[in-house]
Amino acid sequence: MPYQRFRPSQSTIMYTNAIYYPSHTVYTGATPAGLNYACINLVYYAFAKVTEAGHVFLGDEYVDAQMACDGVQGVLGSFLHLKQEHTHLQVVISIGGHECASSFAAVAANPVYRDNFAQSAYGLIEASGVDGVDICWTFPADEQQAADFALLLAQVRMYVGEDTYLTTTLAASKEHLCMFDLPTIASQVDLINLAAYDFYGFWSPTSGHHAQLYAMSKDESSGSSAVHYLVSHGVPSKKILLGIPMYGRSFVGPDITGPKKPFTAVAGNADGTFEYHSLPRPGTHEHVDKRVVGSQCVGGDGGFVSYDSPETVREKGEFARQKLLGGLFYWNAPHDSTDAKRSLVVSGFRALHGTPAL
Repeated sequence: MPYQRFRPSQSTIMYTNAIYYPSHTVYTGATPAGLNYACINLVYYAFAKVTEAGHVFLGDEYVDAQMACDGVQGVLGSFLHLKQEHTHLQVVISIGGHECASSFAAVAANPVYRDNFAQSAYGLIEASGVDGVDICWTFPADEQQAADFALLLAQVRMYVGEDTYLTTTLAASKEHLCMFDLPTIASQVDLINLAAYDFYGFWSPTSGHHAQLYAMSKDESSGSSAVHYLVSHGVPSKKILLGIPMYGRSFVGPDITGPKKPFTAVAGNADGTFEYHSLPRPGTHEHVDKRVVGSQCVGGDGGFVSYDSPETVREKGEFARQKLLGGLFYWNAPHDSTDAKRSLVVSGFRALHGTPAL
């Protein structure tokens, strides 16, 4: 029996609480069945890939469609099975990721390849039974690529129609957002996932809060300034999902106890990150900087680590309510805490819907 798609009316959903699930995380034991669907209504399954001629294909055929997972065949199959159990749940395949940047640039610049992409994306939707596609080309390099990107979205929308999800991701910095024809992009997509994180990292000259909601100076990027920029440039607020990172970024060096400090190294994973469920680091205490709405821990094996916590996510959920946003999304769900009191997905859901903290 084929999977049936059902797209609920937007009027039946108060706020979207969406998660990304990278397929490779199944190898950590975090399968789809272990997620809390009482607090999740949209899943982005990441990633499908694209060739430079525009052909879309599953990122890992074995994991996505063949391996045994949660009693069914394939990790994507598990999500589609869960979708039948949880009728409010929507499943969207995310196409892209960092390694597809060059492919996207080639595809978007060529009318024939754009059409290949749109047909191929539509074919993937029809073959799998998912509810739509997410185009995750977060960093077009210049205004020409940004213009090509808008054309690519329009071509996909032409094929998939109005009753199928089409979403995309934009990085939350003015320098990036100013390249795009935002009203045109907003007219083509159902949701814009605003990646309001990675403001600071191993590439930065100093330490900083990498997912701050508010900036301490006008030259800094922040979640709130990015939201303001989108809305003031013609994006309906209800189409914006504010992004929450499920990881912290570390900065190590002499006497680093907070932001705006030079650093000499990073800790944790090779890119200087710690998964959220391992924070705060052993031997440290969690502190919330209420001015920027960012959490941190200092010491132990991480140096200064900036991240989101239940308190900051509650603040961000309230911000989303006040600004009439569509909701929140999380990169990525398997890194969340299994303790409901520490879970960012639970905290965000409760904040969006005005329920008291646990």
